Amino acid sequence: MYDDPAVHLPAFVHYQEAEAGMAKNTVQAYRSDLQQFFEWFGKQNAGALSTLDLQLLSRYLKHLHERGLAATSVSRHLVAIKMFFRFLVLEGALRESVVDLLNSPKLWQHLPHVLSPDMVNRLLAAPQAIDRFMLRDRALLALLYATGCRASEVVNLKLRDLHIDESYCRCIGKGNKERLVSLNPVASSAIEAYLEHERPLLAGQSGSDELLISKSGRSLTRIMVWMLVKKYARRIGASGKVSPHTLRHSFATHLLAGGAEIRALQEMLGHASIATTQIYTHVEHTRLKAVHQKYHPRG
Repeated sequence: MYDDPAVHLPAFVHYQEAEAGMAKNTVQAYRSDLQQFFEWFGKQNAGALSTLDLQLLSRYLKHLHERGLAATSVSRHLVAIKMFFRFLVLEGALRESVVDLLNSPKLWQHLPHVLSPDMVNRLLAAPQAIDRFMLRDRALLALLYATGCRASEVVNLKLRDLHIDESYCRCIGKGNKERLVSLNPVASSAIEAYLEHERPLLAGQSGSDELLISKSGRSLTRIMVWMLVKKYARRIGASGKVSPHTLRHSFATHLLAGGAEIRALQEMLGHASIATTQIYTHVEHTRLKAVHQKYHPRG
């Protein structure tokens, strides 16, 4: 008899939010991943959830790969499934979780896209007087690159989080973890210009306390941030792959190239594990190898 795993989803989501303290965006992503898994599982005539085995799970990962998902996305799907099954064991709905026996796919087969410092400078200068909210958009782009913050972290910044005189701001990352991120002179100047000349007009009587707001006085959304980055990337002729996360990758890679220590970079990015940060050593090594091969007589 088919056992619909979706009946356990509301309790699992509540557990993630209330007891595990996971970020709202992460919970939403896991819920979406699980719903896709449930839909696929229901079409397999696999029977009860307790009969799920490694062969079936491997078929699902193959299914995700055939859909064209990146290795990082496939890995996230697997993490969501693992967490769900551990929850079922914790609740006594299952005796054991076979999912933990399945290894994650190699995460870093595809290196993140990184802009050169020159392209970053061009992107930060892309908003011009022809743009309706030039100062806000410049502040947004400068913030993304100066801090390495995720789009979701930037849109949640409040005015009280800013400490421009001390050149830093307070950021709330994944899992509601707080960290302090530095502001360089370019970002500080862009933010100050926006706060003085444009934000008061946008805010009106709304009383909004978010730093970056729309024409209605409400906080920018992640989708709006994504669209703005795409807009200015197209303007400077950058790759269509450029996104807010590209600026985060560029921030990390440029810092590492400048001599930053990997542990310090981990703190600045808000990574829970150093293993996540180590991708940037791979990116930097790849760049140096390319330079060596291009210019060394025996490269």
